Amino acid sequence: MNTTPPAKTVAVIGAGPAGLMAAEVLAMGGVQVTVYDSMPSAGRKFLMAGKGGMNITHSESFSAFLARYGSRSQEIDPLLRAFPPAALREWIHDLGVQTFVGTSGRVFPTEMKAAPLLRAWLHRLRESGVRFAMRQRWHGWAEDGGLRLVTPEGEKVIQVDAVVLALGGGSWAKLGSDGTWLPLLAARGVEVAPLRPSNCGFEVPWSEHFRSRYAGEPLKSVAASFGGVRRLGECMIDASGIEGGLIYALSAALRDEIECSGNATLHLDLLPDWSAEKVAAAVTHPRGSRSLSSHLQSRLGLKGVKAGLLRECLTSEEFNDPAQLAAAIKALPLQLLAPRPLDEAISSAGGVRFEALNENLMVKNLSGVFCAGEMLDWEAPTGGYLLTACFASGRVAGQGALDWLKPSRAA
Repeated sequence: MNTTPPAKTVAVIGAGPAGLMAAEVLAMGGVQVTVYDSMPSAGRKFLMAGKGGMNITHSESFSAFLARYGSRSQEIDPLLRAFPPAALREWIHDLGVQTFVGTSGRVFPTEMKAAPLLRAWLHRLRESGVRFAMRQRWHGWAEDGGLRLVTPEGEKVIQVDAVVLALGGGSWAKLGSDGTWLPLLAARGVEVAPLRPSNCGFEVPWSEHFRSRYAGEPLKSVAASFGGVRRLGECMIDASGIEGGLIYALSAALRDEIECSGNATLHLDLLPDWSAEKVAAAVTHPRGSRSLSSHLQSRLGLKGVKAGLLRECLTSEEFNDPAQLAAAIKALPLQLLAPRPLDEAISSAGGVRFEALNENLMVKNLSGVFCAGEMLDWEAPTGGYLLTACFASGRVAGQGALDWLKPSRAA
């Protein structure tokens, strides 16, 4: 007589990196796993992120890596230690995808694409018994504790032994991360923080003249400073303001300042390789009959969007005063009025607070419910940090659910 108990069943809600990683851990542990997602296919946002080169992680030291998570570094620490960047690279290699370290220390797949990695991963998951149920949106709990799912055929309720929620944040709603899960958890007494834009652009009150001439122009080889932090890089002028990697690196602090004070002033160094003394000397050099604009171009190489920014941000008196002009070239004040909308952001801050979870990422007041990925209350800059923490939290949540399902677990 066969006395083998039936396999435990787990629903993973969300087919992004965190959810897929949780599903892999659970399947390897002998659990029957079904991954549900509202999108027609898995990894939609993962694939979109990969169009820019698929920066999967970073090769810097662990301490430097951990510091990128700011105020949540302490909570992210055990997740990364359970699945550090080096382990993530080995995991990718096991899928048959090789990686390399770029000149900036960022780690990429050799093909610089997400699709080959995702295809290999999904194949391995299916081979391990993971099932996929697409176009099925989680809509909370039924009265009997089952999971409510809205499908093309109507609503259904499923019963499982545990659930891993990996529902993403609130950006890029068209790819599945729409944040509609937040009130569902809040209604069950789960402590959540409002979703806010992270790695985002900001609105600037450009004049129509500047907007019409320079919207869409890249601003290269500059430095940005705010709150005692200085970053080198490039960004982009757009019709509503400013965006790009240089701005994203400072976006959390800028967003918080705007929320506190109503606006924030970012300072741009238009010639970061020049000393203030060298700039001042070039500005005050006799220009003869040349216009000031021609003088700035010939002596300092300032033209195009950089010259336009000086005229946009300075009064006529400041622009024509050599001392004030030289100071502005090294620290041009740019007033930011608001972050761009959440749905336009690369990622989001806020979500399920770590205080609502135990060390295995199980919700303290919802036994058998685990959370992972961007839906947790943390944020990080671009550069591989977002993806790495999503993978790591998915692994911890999956292992946590596996451990919880063991017959010897505490109630």
